[in-house]
Amino acid sequence: MSETGKGIAAIAGACVIWGLSSIYYKALAHVPPEEVLAHRTLWSFVFFAGVLAVQGRLGALRGLIGSRRVWQVLLAAVMISTNWFFFIYSVQTGRALGASLGYYIFPLVAVLLGVVIFRERLRFGHGIAVVMAALAVAILTWGLGQAPWISLLLATTFGFYGVVKKGLDAGPVASVTAEVTLLLPLAVLWLVGVHAFGWTGITGRNLAVFGDDLRDSLLLAFSGVLTATPLILFSYAARRLGYGLLGLMEYINPTLQFLVASMIFGELVTRWHMIALPIIWVALALYSWVSLRQDRAESSLAARVSTSGTT
Repeated sequence: MSETGKGIAAIAGACVIWGLSSIYYKALAHVPPEEVLAHRTLWSFVFFAGVLAVQGRLGALRGLIGSRRVWQVLLAAVMISTNWFFFIYSVQTGRALGASLGYYIFPLVAVLLGVVIFRERLRFGHGIAVVMAALAVAILTWGLGQAPWISLLLATTFGFYGVVKKGLDAGPVASVTAEVTLLLPLAVLWLVGVHAFGWTGITGRNLAVFGDDLRDSLLLAFSGVLTATPLILFSYAARRLGYGLLGLMEYINPTLQFLVASMIFGELVTRWHMIALPIIWVALALYSWVSLRQDRAESSLAARVSTSGTT
């Protein structure tokens, strides 16, 4: 298999895992989301730290946490943990459809953040796509009587996570390990409170199932593998594929989330969703087409420059 073929297989695998992960979190719907998040943080740390130890790269982790970049890592940790929490919460409370919409909107939010924060030039096609996404959100807000806040929260937290990571010069495994390391004391504190003092979160429930129920204990521990595996696959793919193709393949994730929410969980797809979603899909198609053209143009220019430099 060619390197491109391997990259496509890796990103497809990552997106399938992400897209079907809502089934896993639905299986833990009886466990309060704060408890699930704490376990996800704990076992992600165990898994990621183990990967770095096997690779002999624990020094990279110490370098991130012990440097002035620690505040940047901490901000990234806050963004990704907020994103994780509300994804878990949305799936557990019958809002998985809104979660899928959030990950559809995310690329367009990323374009907008690039313009506002990094002063990137907004291509005409990208601008139209962003306006179309805003129109779709407005239609949903008007039709449903409230803003799709889960969708917007997931899209913006993941967008700002990308903004922070853009300026962090570190590999994905090392940086995510540093993030969960900084979150680990809070996760452990919460789990101690749950098991020893009966703490409850926003749902008002306390189960403290870990160690008492074998099925739930194994599922909670597996969250580390579920978090790490697609990220490693994504990192592998990112080194072998162009940005445009990589971005296009990522739509597998929200598409699977949408299908799981509507066909497996039985969540209601209203007429307002049926109006707004096609608008978003057209916006994403336009965004992808412009990105692919840009990616090919940059690759062609780089090839011409390389050729001229060797003649």
